[in-house]
Amino acid sequence: MNIDFLKSNKSLKKIVHRLLIAKNEARPRLWVSWFVNPFFHTHKRGAIIRRRVRLDVVPFNHFEIGKASVIEDFSTINNGVGDVVIGDNTLIGLGNVIIGPVQIGSNIILAQNVVISGLNHQYQDVVLPIRCQGITTRKIIIEDDCWIGANSVITAGVIIGKHSVIAAGSVVTKNIPSYCVAAGNPAKVIKQHNFETNEWSSAIPLKPFTL
Repeated sequence: MNIDFLKSNKSLKKIVHRLLIAKNEARPRLWVSWFVNPFFHTHKRGAIIRRRVRLDVVPFNHFEIGKASVIEDFSTINNGVGDVVIGDNTLIGLGNVIIGPVQIGSNIILAQNVVISGLNHQYQDVVLPIRCQGITTRKIIIEDDCWIGANSVITAGVIIGKHSVIAAGSVVTKNIPSYCVAAGNPAKVIKQHNFETNEWSSAIPLKPFTL
């Protein structure tokens, strides 16, 4: 069956969705986890997913974990509304929650209880309950070599540039340039690396960051 045709046919999509995931549930049915997902998702050599990780991954979106990367216990990975791709040599710490669409690079450290979600709920109609109003998604990108501190939150659509640090407890709502340290709620850049002096300084005028 053509995947594009399935996604464009609402009635058929709903039937297939119910076969894969029970009503009002986020995790796939056991038969999907055991017999379907292994043929659709990529676990590269040396990747480790601890036994107590909750993998809410479905076959109609992509999930990939790179070489020698680790997802620690009590974390939740959900690709139900968007792909989740994790690069090589990356550590997903204890109790992380990652909801796609999310692209995490290589050589990244995510400390404990980090939340990264590319999903938002719509709320504009005050007559309808928020849970009935649908969702929006915006891809999160975390480039290589970053360190995300414990209890941080990365919100939908954010890009964190290469070799940047997010301090513990930060809430990142806007893009963070490469080679920066950001902290706070909402997170703001407090340091940036100066390649001329090879030092981290808060005195450098920051350049706008876009892809």
